[in-house]
Amino acid sequence: MSRPAEHTDEKPPEYEIRDVFKQLDELEQTVSSSDERREVQRTRRMLEGVPGKEYIRKYTTRDIAEGFVGGIIFSLPLLVEDGVFEIAEWFLSAFVGPIPIFLSTNILFITVLTAGLLYATDIREVQMRLVFGFIPKRLATSLTISFLVAAGMMFLWGRLHEADPTTLEQFARITVIWAAAALGATLGDILPGESQGQDLATMIADIGDGSSTPANGK
Repeated sequence: MSRPAEHTDEKPPEYEIRDVFKQLDELEQTVSSSDERREVQRTRRMLEGVPGKEYIRKYTTRDIAEGFVGGIIFSLPLLVEDGVFEIAEWFLSAFVGPIPIFLSTNILFITVLTAGLLYATDIREVQMRLVFGFIPKRLATSLTISFLVAAGMMFLWGRLHEADPTTLEQFARITVIWAAAALGATLGDILPGESQGQDLATMIADIGDGSSTPANGK
């Protein structure tokens, strides 16, 4: 006589699509042949096309453009303010050895603010993808884009060399604008949601494999 099936209250583990993407990322790092890598990337693109995703994973050329536009919009009002010079002087008013305390604190503030907007708020859920195994790709790109916007606009509008500042004073002025530009670049990137287009990481990988893959939206 067969025994009745045993019933258990244990629920099977619940998984989200982000867990599948994480496993695919790990798998892509372990495969050795180009064909296997392309197959993993093809599977990832199929999943990216599944409707109902509510988080941002891909980073495309459109995201870069949105970051530049957001950074410029937020930095423009500050470029005409002489208060930027006063704040930059304050950043260089206290040193511990060769390190300017307030300037270093401002750079840390910009980094934490950008990371918080990307990964710790409910504006959009952004999946963290790492470069070199420890640098968040979207954070590094947002900070780089916003810094280029701040430095470029300061130079273009003649605010970088006014009153013959030292190189450190010029950098301090840029960081004042950088704070606003970083906020604008990050919001410009994530507020519209995930952009259409092919992931830059996939494009770079395809170039390295000597192959091309048609762009695919979400």
